[in-house]
Amino acid sequence: MLNRSVYELAGGEETFKLLVERFYARVPEDPVLRAVYPEEDLAGATERLTLFLIQYWGGPQTYSERRGHPRLRLRHQPFAIGQAERDAWMSHMTAAVESLELAPAVCKALLDYFETASLAMINQPVPD
Repeated sequence: MLNRSVYELAGGEETFKLLVERFYARVPEDPVLRAVYPEEDLAGATERLTLFLIQYWGGPQTYSERRGHPRLRLRHQPFAIGQAERDAWMSHMTAAVESLELAPAVCKALLDYFETASLAMINQPVPD
């Protein structure tokens, strides 16, 4: 068990598909995030996030095979991401993770990563 990846411990591909599905189900109803996710790109964004998370947590390397290095900060640069966008994203991702009822250690690993990664995506100055 010590050598098992978070991908395996979480339940593999189906768990990550469900996580992303539950996250994106909340996006269209959120006015803050709606501005960041154009309607025509929701399906593409869903697939990209799913493949990225699968790869990041120890699953198949399909994301890199299709898109190259993740370069998260660079790929998010075209979008205006401030504290409000980050907080909305984190709120919905937290709800999606918690809805999966994963083992506490797996849940913590996911949420810790999302906390750090979402803060790194902020590219707008904090308003005075």
